[in-house]
Amino acid sequence: MDPRLTSNQAQESPTESASSRDTSPNADAIMAKKLENGHTENDNFEHSVVRRVFSGDKITLRHIAEERVDAVSEKMQVLPDEYLEELKCGLRVILDGNGGLQQREEFMILQKLVQSRSDLTPKALVRAHRVQLEILVAIKMGIQAFLHPNVSLSQNSLIEIFLYKRCRNIACQRQLPVEDCSCEICGSKNGFCNVCMCVICTKFDFEVNTCRWIGCDLCSHWTHTDCAIRDGLICMGTSTRSGGGQAEMLFRCRACSRTSELLGWVKDVFQHCAPLWSRTALMTELDIVGRIFRRSEDVKGRKLFWKCEELIEKMKGGLAEQMACRVILMFFQELETDSLKSAELGEGGRLLAPQEACNQIAEVVQEAIGKMEMVANEKLRMLKKAHQALEACDLELEDKAREVSDLKLERQRKKQQIEELESIVKLKQAEADMFQLKADEARREAEMLQKITLAKSEKSEEEYASRYLKLKLSEAEAERQYLFQKIKLQESSRSSHSSKGSDPSQMYAKMQDLIKNVYNSSSNAEIEPSERNSAQKSS
Repeated sequence: MDPRLTSNQAQESPTESASSRDTSPNADAIMAKKLENGHTENDNFEHSVVRRVFSGDKITLRHIAEERVDAVSEKMQVLPDEYLEELKCGLRVILDGNGGLQQREEFMILQKLVQSRSDLTPKALVRAHRVQLEILVAIKMGIQAFLHPNVSLSQNSLIEIFLYKRCRNIACQRQLPVEDCSCEICGSKNGFCNVCMCVICTKFDFEVNTCRWIGCDLCSHWTHTDCAIRDGLICMGTSTRSGGGQAEMLFRCRACSRTSELLGWVKDVFQHCAPLWSRTALMTELDIVGRIFRRSEDVKGRKLFWKCEELIEKMKGGLAEQMACRVILMFFQELETDSLKSAELGEGGRLLAPQEACNQIAEVVQEAIGKMEMVANEKLRMLKKAHQALEACDLELEDKAREVSDLKLERQRKKQQIEELESIVKLKQAEADMFQLKADEARREAEMLQKITLAKSEKSEEEYASRYLKLKLSEAEAERQYLFQKIKLQESSRSSHSSKGSDPSQMYAKMQDLIKNVYNSSSNAEIEPSERNSAQKSS
């Protein structure tokens, strides 16, 4: 049986998890329940489907789901690309299924509208707009990968997927039915692909190199292991290969109703794939094998079940996945050796001679000792490896301790430098404060000296003006006395001069002019010192 070890069903799909979900069965179940309750979704669709309200010729998801293909295509030809992308994004949100029951009901109504239409023929779909066709395929198949911007399928491929003539798995894309298979499953289930889909649930995923899928030895149809366990297709039975009518765990294919033994299939899967599995994957595969052989009644199946349970518990306790892989592979070898020995003991259960029995016991003991030595050597190797790892850890700890001490010394040195810098900063701050204080004192002293200088300058100017004025007054007084004496002389001699025709009024006018000149000179002497003082103050 092929353990699905190699598969070219590429991992190319950008939405693997989304592509693996098929919403059609859920939608049908919800619709049946709502029809039983007497609800009419189509009448209330305007209130249940979440969509934006647009004006003009813009369309919604319901328009695409229920209106004629050519009419919708004409409207979409004139719509901007941004609006079409928003329309696809809105359907992707609904297909995500994170909006709860309301969005599932919205999608169910859209899907029911699409599936119930009879006008969606190849001739009509050829005239559809590219985005319109992608939305129709995504609604009918319940897969949002058809709306992904990085997925670009041809128009013909989308039409064939819509009409169930091509596999809806984007990573498969085979023509249906594959290789013209005429089995009941491929003939009765629309869109079923026996290369990548489960015979029971018709779902697909991208799991390879695993026991999660069981392939039929004869018809090569695939089934999820969980689906087979749930539907009772894994059970005890008599294998035609074992001979002697021994019962063992078998898988019965639903497509061809033939059986395949499971122990050899599990052994092949582990021998080819177990060394490549991660710790989590190995524990998962052991759990799957344990569930397969949980109800096994034969000795080998029970041993395998117990061994899987034992390894899972040990791995939870810290057993390395490499060691667990070696143990399970060695266990399969032991089962095969036991089978060969059972065959060599002779058919019909004949009695062995004592010497022959002793020889066989000795062989078994020698084989057991050899296996124990192998395990002991492996344990010793692991112990040495652990010692080396411990020594490496001790060396690393010593290096880290030295680094820590160096960092502490460096930290102490930096701390001392910081303290020294802080003391220097404080000293410089004190010097700056002292210089600022001296500068303030010098400024105040300069202001005081400037005031004293101004005061002395004003006083000296006033003294100068006073002396100058006194001098001028004394000169004016002397001039006045001189003139007064001259006037007196002139008056006394007026009579004598009158005979000669002299004019005393002219003489008097000259005297008045002279007195005015004296007073003007004294006033100028007072103004000049005041102007000097104002100039000094401004300077």
